[in-house]
Amino acid sequence: MGEIKFLADVNVEKPIVDYLSKQGYDIKWVPDYDCEMFDEDLLKMANEEQRILVTNDKGFGDLIIMQKRLNAGAILFRIKGQASQEKVKLMRKLLMGYREKLLNHYIIISKSKIRVIPLGGQR
Repeated sequence: MGEIKFLADVNVEKPIVDYLSKQGYDIKWVPDYDCEMFDEDLLKMANEEQRILVTNDKGFGDLIIMQKRLNAGAILFRIKGQASQEKVKLMRKLLMGYREKLLNHYIIISKSKIRVIPLGGQR
């Protein structure tokens, strides 16, 4: 498997970005580039650089699943009002148990479960 790279949306908490960076992952955080970036441009950047999108915005679901606009993969946090440290713990759990599923999958993380949906026809 190639190197796993991430692109964190503007709504992703800094402790999550810092955690991934400390783990040695190549991660770009949108606020470091352009806080006004449109979703389309975000998806284009993720595709061009083969980065897995990390977001709290469930609005990406339609673009990713129905319109098949993203091919590297995505991680969606579906957690309301949870402290960012809890999200870091869930990200750690994801990386430990599902690392081989990160690429080419849409992963939805909630408090109680991790859902993995293959993107396109790839496994």
